[in-house]
Amino acid sequence: MDITFVRRSCRVGLIVLAGVLVSIPALAQTRAEGLIHHYTEDLDGNGPWQIVGEWSLTLNPANGTVDLLAIFSMARSENPNRSPHTHHISMPGGQVAAIANGFRISGTAVIANNGNVAPFSNSPVSVDITGGNSVGFSNVNVTFGGAAAAHFGAEPVRGVVRLEQ
Repeated sequence: MDITFVRRSCRVGLIVLAGVLVSIPALAQTRAEGLIHHYTEDLDGNGPWQIVGEWSLTLNPANGTVDLLAIFSMARSENPNRSPHTHHISMPGGQVAAIANGFRISGTAVIANNGNVAPFSNSPVSVDITGGNSVGFSNVNVTFGGAAAAHFGAEPVRGVVRLEQ
């Protein structure tokens, strides 16, 4: 395994320190980002969705919160030309908490569907960044609550951590 990658992924953990222990903001990285590539279960009887996109987290060192921005494309997995659409998801001021093997960012997200405010906007969202004993912060799980769960599913949308700055 590339030691540079391991070192970079371990730096994401400093976001936890900045969010949970605001007393050491000088140690914190200010940004993390990654990719989403996920398949849902069949949510509506028309087949599962393939969700592909990017996400980023930006630390607000002054108050220890984190801003989330995610951009997803969704299409039916068995036929990509059926019902393709996009989502922009923004969650400013997410609250950070430590969880087993990582941290969680929680808040309310503004969600757009093809550039318009989605009917399930202003839904709760939680983002878990976790890892294992080899790569400390390697996985992202985005879980939608409220009305957004009916569209994205109750199971987390999964992806990977790609970069920390």
